[in-house]
Amino acid sequence: MTRRVCLALPTNRECAAAISLLAEEADYAVRHFGVEVCLLILDTCDGEAFYRNFRATQDLPSYKNVIPVHLSSAVQKHHLRKIIDRAGINGPDRILDLMLPDGVSYGACTNRAFLISSSLGCDSIHRRDSDSRYQVVNGTTVFPVHQELLSLGKKAGDAKAAVSDVLLDPIHESKPVSMVGGSFIGEMSVDIGDIHALDREIYYGIVSLWADKHCSPEERRKLVDISFKGSGTDKFTHDRSTLSIVNPMNVDMCNISFYQVHEDVPLPPATDTIGSDYFLMHAVECACLPGVRHNRHIENFYTRERKTDAGFMAYHMRLTKFFLSMLYFHDIYKNMARAGQALLGPGYRISISPIIEMARQSLQLDKRENEHKLNVLTDAYTRLGGRYASFAELIAGQRQQLLLKAEQDINDFSVLMEAWASLVNASKITCLPDAGLCSSCVDIEPSHLEPGGC
Repeated sequence: MTRRVCLALPTNRECAAAISLLAEEADYAVRHFGVEVCLLILDTCDGEAFYRNFRATQDLPSYKNVIPVHLSSAVQKHHLRKIIDRAGINGPDRILDLMLPDGVSYGACTNRAFLISSSLGCDSIHRRDSDSRYQVVNGTTVFPVHQELLSLGKKAGDAKAAVSDVLLDPIHESKPVSMVGGSFIGEMSVDIGDIHALDREIYYGIVSLWADKHCSPEERRKLVDISFKGSGTDKFTHDRSTLSIVNPMNVDMCNISFYQVHEDVPLPPATDTIGSDYFLMHAVECACLPGVRHNRHIENFYTRERKTDAGFMAYHMRLTKFFLSMLYFHDIYKNMARAGQALLGPGYRISISPIIEMARQSLQLDKRENEHKLNVLTDAYTRLGGRYASFAELIAGQRQQLLLKAEQDINDFSVLMEAWASLVNASKITCLPDAGLCSSCVDIEPSHLEPGGC
């Protein structure tokens, strides 16, 4: 049976150009690796933006063995409801809200991709973003899927021949390569360059807030120096890849792929919080599962929306909530690292039960650290002046809500983790008829499917 993979693009903006490029990457995967590709576009736009994305998907060339699946919010909600009902989970409405919240959630949109890719019969997921582009070298587009499919899902010992360097202890060679990722070049992933230009010390004070409180000043400075910068301006010249236990600081969610582990552990569904979609990278590292880091980096750029006053406030709020979330996540990461390979169950699958317990234990932490972070942020933004000062007033007015929401986000994550295995199992037997394809018809050639599918 031909291997089926999911190339996923969650989006809340018009991105016809990105859809076209993603289809080219899917076609590349088919031609070079003999796979079938479900080109999954999870679209929460409405109005004209949705229509443009829909038309872009409809107008794609008929690439062989590339199955475009463009789903609106309504269709996603309908399919998730079917999965949740089939899973028989208590509190189904709450789970639906965590999977498809009203606000922007980087974790939730990726969780939907995880479940829907399982409904489509895919064993791996390859995630991209709509505000990025591929590098082009000498007229050739540099597709990350090339490095991903060379190694992803293979036993690490068998993947050694496909990489440039091996930094993996031989004791891990029987495990599957569970994650393959690269980073980005171009503009920072968080729009804070203006703060650096205005005042470097304030910039240092703000960015260092995401460091663990036990870090030394030297470690904090090093973290600030590399934060949100990806691979800088390191443009592609030739392939370089390393098989190892991958450090999450070296890869990014705009350029990532997972094998099986996305069925074991979901992402935190927190709304309006950057970094909420990076949790699985840490779980893979802590569980000592092999991965590959490559240099087919994606080019990041800023959309016009980021530069508006509303966009400015939204992005800085997401950054603030990220800082507050790290009180809990640093603790969870430490405990996962202590557990190490004990996190793995049969077949090298990640066991979610201990992670749920770690998340619940983190809720007992002293909240004064987050109160201090809000004090630092309020002071720093006030000193910067202008619309930064306006943002300082905003977070000062929402201080208690922000502290409580950071705590609630971890509780929500625990609830979702408890339901995750049931959701994944249900997704594998839940048809997605709007796609014309589902896990119960994986042996059917895409060209033979009738509209509406099974």
